[in-house]
Amino acid sequence: MSDRSDRLIDELNLPGALRRLDGESLQRVAGEVRSEIIETVSCNGGHLGSSLGAVELAVALHAELDCPRDAIIWDVGHQAYAHKLLTGRLSSFRSIRTYRGLSGFPSRAESCFDPYGTGHASTAVSAAVGLVEGVLRRCGETAGGQEDADIGENPAPSRRVVAVIGDGALTGGMAYEALNHAGHLKTPILVILNDNAMSIEKNVGAISAYLSRLRTDPTLSRFRRDVERMVQRLPGVGDRMAAMGEQLKDGIKGALVPGMLFEELGFTYIGVIDGHDIDQLRFHIRRALSVGGPVLLHCRTIKGKGYAPAEQQPGRYHGTPRFSVSTGESLDPEGPTTFTRAFGEAMVELARADGRVVGITAAMASGTGLDLLREAMPERFFDVGIAEGHAVGFAAGLAATGMRPVVAIYSTFLQRAYDQIIHDVCLQRLPVVFAVDRAGLVGADGPTHHGAFDLSFLRILPGLTVFVPRDEGELQRLLATALRLEGPSVIRYPRSVGSKAALSRPIRPFDGPWVDVTRRGSDVLVLATGPITALAEAAADALMVEGIEATVAGVKRVHPLDGDGLLPLLEEHEALMTVEDNALAGGFGSAVLELMADAGLHRRCALTGLPDAFVPQGPVDVLRNDLGLTTDGLVKRVRLLLGRNRGGKD
Repeated sequence: MSDRSDRLIDELNLPGALRRLDGESLQRVAGEVRSEIIETVSCNGGHLGSSLGAVELAVALHAELDCPRDAIIWDVGHQAYAHKLLTGRLSSFRSIRTYRGLSGFPSRAESCFDPYGTGHASTAVSAAVGLVEGVLRRCGETAGGQEDADIGENPAPSRRVVAVIGDGALTGGMAYEALNHAGHLKTPILVILNDNAMSIEKNVGAISAYLSRLRTDPTLSRFRRDVERMVQRLPGVGDRMAAMGEQLKDGIKGALVPGMLFEELGFTYIGVIDGHDIDQLRFHIRRALSVGGPVLLHCRTIKGKGYAPAEQQPGRYHGTPRFSVSTGESLDPEGPTTFTRAFGEAMVELARADGRVVGITAAMASGTGLDLLREAMPERFFDVGIAEGHAVGFAAGLAATGMRPVVAIYSTFLQRAYDQIIHDVCLQRLPVVFAVDRAGLVGADGPTHHGAFDLSFLRILPGLTVFVPRDEGELQRLLATALRLEGPSVIRYPRSVGSKAALSRPIRPFDGPWVDVTRRGSDVLVLATGPITALAEAAADALMVEGIEATVAGVKRVHPLDGDGLLPLLEEHEALMTVEDNALAGGFGSAVLELMADAGLHRRCALTGLPDAFVPQGPVDVLRNDLGLTTDGLVKRVRLLLGRNRGGKD
């Protein structure tokens, strides 16, 4: 543990005290905050690189703003650790991302200093515009004014609102929709572009190249200075410009030099400035807030700033497990092959065997396992940036030409492309494969990242085949199966390590059965899907000791259900329990009940899965215990279903 004695941050009444500190003291605060983040994340795991890169920015913002009267919205929220430390959560910060501890993301339920909860990218500007416009209208004001009104004539809100968005999030279309709307309304907001040239990995695309040019080309900075000098020297013009104020000069210069993209959207562009220079940040934040209309302040930062291993390997330290501060090495040994790696290895093999197969990721190559395909066959790999809707639409276009695209994406992020799944893929019956990683509970990232709803929102779509493999071997075979289908399909699997299942080579398509009976009994039928089938088997073994005989069957294809395989089992048993790690509303259990209703079967039923609530953060085994998704929990449900007490019948 680091030495926490004689720390300035322990003596201050934060964040208000920051407004009274000099530059040297603020720099000391930044150093202490950075040390606390490193120490805590080394013990808990978490989003290290992005938070270290935003320390000075958080300090400067709170030194200029009056929060919570003023509002800061942190897009995604990965970079908000310093903000949490500066807003009354210093004493509890070491609980971050732990069970019943602080959230790893901004949370309205956690603090009045978090006016808006985030966890996904590209949402902050929309929320900021809504906050400002809502305040203005509650005060009986309007934000826009006349079409030809100067920016300085717009009414100021009763609270100042700042949206901090990363350059990676600017690949998301929602950000531009919000920027366009704010520029149209002339909404008085400050958008800070925290530009570290990274999301989880190196950013891609034209926007990334544009921002890179802004931040690296010295001729652009010289041109900006030359234009300013030239205009100031024009007889009469320079004096009039000086009288009109700094903000108008910035607007004119921005129309002549890069930054023009944002100027054309209606923003005054300021930048590029050093995002680690607190004095410079404060000056430009103060200046931007005085403009009275929408302003974009472009800050250049370093992901992982202040911790050498994170600066050298920013991708690795974006979201990191526990590590040694002195060496940077992980403290958690690698386990068996994960589902993610099994998928990535299968993609390489299957792409080599079929020239039509390509992989698509939305800025998550390593997280989804597609980094293996990128390394082996880069020409068959596409990273579209943080643009999930485009990823699916792009895949649909590829499929329409006869290609076999595989979109590898986390369950929680697939939600963002639901319209494209329906309209662009399923309606046109295109053979796009969705590899849905992080299905079910994911642990410390909590409710913004749990894959709790994918079975519910996917299985209702006509023509979409939904597979749920039990282990990593089945995942690989089901991927080969999906690539042979003439319509769209989904393979859903968790974040966890596999079960050391045998991985056959070459990978052959799965040919059934879709319902796999692993235990036989006469008292109750337990239907499960995916890796959680092993839990159902453990419960059946425990019930056997009590004299209760259970049939256990794992279902590998959830949509369409295999009626020929399931109905005979349902007819043989008077009691049924389903088990899944998806929301019960509309999930696997609901699908089984629908099958029974269509067949006219009536049985005593119990559905077990995720509740009608957002599940909090915590270790997956702890969360499952709370939800009754354990061996003991399933045993109790069966006893209740059958009306039996422990040890025998009533």
